[in-house]
Amino acid sequence: KGAAAIFEEIRKRKLKVAVAGIPKTIDNDIPIIDRSFGFDTAVEEAQRAINAAHVEATSFENGIGLVKLMGRYSGFIAMHATLASRDVDCCLIPESPFFLEGSGGLFEFIDKRLKESGHMVIVIAEGAGQDLLSESMKESTTLKDASGNKLLQDIGLWISQRIKDHFAKKMTLTLKYIDPTYMIRAVPSNASDNVCC
Repeated sequence: KGAAAIFEEIRKRKLKVAVAGIPKTIDNDIPIIDRSFGFDTAVEEAQRAINAAHVEATSFENGIGLVKLMGRYSGFIAMHATLASRDVDCCLIPESPFFLEGSGGLFEFIDKRLKESGHMVIVIAEGAGQDLLSESMKESTTLKDASGNKLLQDIGLWISQRIKDHFAKKMTLTLKYIDPTYMIRAVPSNASDNVCC
């Protein structure tokens, strides 16, 4: 938006000035751009949260580590952090709708995974499952933030509670929820992103 507004003003003034847009977003969700700066740093830092979730999950019988990562409309951070990790059992992203109950649902997968290994790690992007959350709470959010983005509900807290409630009568489980959003946003960029800049 900013580059377009500057370009329009330059055109009105008939100036010979070039405008270059720089792909800056840690979400890496700009169409046509292969890589935005900040993304590598975010994925690298997300690994720390996933590692912590794995340690917590393995510390308890039927332990679940749930990590919520950034990604309003795209799950690139969650997906890449999952691919880079050897510890994630389930990655939920906005691009792939999912359901909780019934055959093929998340609860069935959790039950199977806990029986197989006694623990699991789930990574969820903040925009994943918003339809389930809105339906469950019988409301649709139309509020927007200062940038004009639709305000999202906290899928991490909601799904944590749903998992606990579902398994309460079936088995004892321990779920640790980690939301490292501001820790990821606040770290200095890594070498790869510095070179990109």
